[in-house]
Amino acid sequence: MDTLTAQQPTFEPPGPGSWDLDALHFPRPVTAYWAEMHPEPFALGYGDMAAFYGVPIKTRLTTYVSGFCYGTMDPLPPEAFPERVQRSAEVFERKLWRDQAQEWQEVRKPASVEAHRAIQAIDPDALGDAELVEYLRRCHDHHATMIRQHMAFTGTAVIPAGDFLVHAREWTGLSTVKLLGLMRGASLISGGASPQHAALVAAYRADPAARAALDADEDAGSLLERLRREPTPTGEALNDYLEFAGYRLLDGFDISNHFALEMPEVLLRAIRSAIDEPGVESPVDREVAEVRGQVPEEHRDAFDALLAEARTGYSVRDERGVYSDIWASGLMRRAALGAGRRLAASGRLHDAEHIVFADVDEMCALVGGATTPSPDELAARHGYHHTYTAKDAPVHLGDAPEPPPDPAQLPPPMARLMAALGTAMGEMFASSEAEHEGDVIRGLGASAGTREGVARRVAGPGDFDRIQQGDVLLTEATTEAFNILLPLLSAIVTDSGGALSHAAIVSREYGIPGVVGTRDATARIADGARVRVDGDAGTVTVLE
Repeated sequence: MDTLTAQQPTFEPPGPGSWDLDALHFPRPVTAYWAEMHPEPFALGYGDMAAFYGVPIKTRLTTYVSGFCYGTMDPLPPEAFPERVQRSAEVFERKLWRDQAQEWQEVRKPASVEAHRAIQAIDPDALGDAELVEYLRRCHDHHATMIRQHMAFTGTAVIPAGDFLVHAREWTGLSTVKLLGLMRGASLISGGASPQHAALVAAYRADPAARAALDADEDAGSLLERLRREPTPTGEALNDYLEFAGYRLLDGFDISNHFALEMPEVLLRAIRSAIDEPGVESPVDREVAEVRGQVPEEHRDAFDALLAEARTGYSVRDERGVYSDIWASGLMRRAALGAGRRLAASGRLHDAEHIVFADVDEMCALVGGATTPSPDELAARHGYHHTYTAKDAPVHLGDAPEPPPDPAQLPPPMARLMAALGTAMGEMFASSEAEHEGDVIRGLGASAGTREGVARRVAGPGDFDRIQQGDVLLTEATTEAFNILLPLLSAIVTDSGGALSHAAIVSREYGIPGVVGTRDATARIADGARVRVDGDAGTVTVLE
């Protein structure tokens, strides 16, 4: 990655073809660490997915131009096409996503947790310099492995859901928000649910004195550390939860984002809210019956089957991130900050936080005594990251985007596969094209319902501490990691993303209204404004 300063970024095509900006996952320029580490495991994992499902694409390539993420499809060699055709014919016949969903639950997820915990058990501050360099490399390699795993399971997460949408729209003519509402409850982690979270809430609800202790007038970080070490059921439950969620990023994928334990105030508020607020009852069974009633009778058995398969795959949608690279990224950040504190203490960094803007080779070299990059250079990279957003980057580089191939020209099973995949990806990245009207901002309805609240503009981790109970999150985009903070929110509004984006999924799972893909709500709605979010209509109205 080229050295970045706070100067105006430049944009040249990184190679032949058409390159598309990914503002959904990377709304700000990334760190040098991420730009070096991410492209290879991403391409490998995407290629794993394409081969498993018989997708007629070799992989997707990503690169970073002035820190911004651009991607293009790597075409499949013609000689590999017949094998992909044969494999695609097995996708729906054998329901291949079931194999991967089972592998995820029984093998990959528990193995990932075990690997995370082994790395997490090591205190980077207790290591010597040579040991810390080795630990940084270990965290880097683990992070890359988890990114490949995340991408390898993409097809399972989206293909059956996309196939359900294709058919259910044809049969009912209903909106995407209505149909995707039937997924609620299939991705529990998206709503923050986990055995550790459930045990935490149950333990504190059963012990009013322990719950009162969470309100102590004490520094939030010190309070959580003290309470988690108490030899009581609540202490054990709190410790288990913090061991599970404490080092996961609160938002984003890059190590420029904070992990939960770095934001103890907002983490404590979210824990209190989860304990105090009753769970939201899901009306999904009633909604399924309502939608099913609009399906022609001759298609109802098929509707039932497609919905069941979609929910099976959807269960992996956010878990593959939360249990893979979201956690691994937090552990890499923790290791880097350990190095950063060491370097800052010796005067070799202006701020320990600046270390995350070095690549892994630079981190290791600095720990080993190197003098470059200089403190000023890393401070400049930090400034660049906080100066620009994806709105400063062109949507396309290189050749004009080509329209997707006509599925009718593909063999029928592959055509069905690509229709499902294309629909799902469209619903993940699409933004609304509807014009705004005065104080009414239009986007895509992602999660049904209407709520009013104070818009809280979140541009980065530094804004998390400002989130209060009942606020409406206003941001460029979110990831599945944001589920830790959901108990504090009354609604979610984003600039980027469609009805299958992470923001849409987490809002549905937690049962709060969501409007996504507004393009520019963050620019049109002032921080602190009172707004009404209508997830059915896909509108956000500024009230005052």
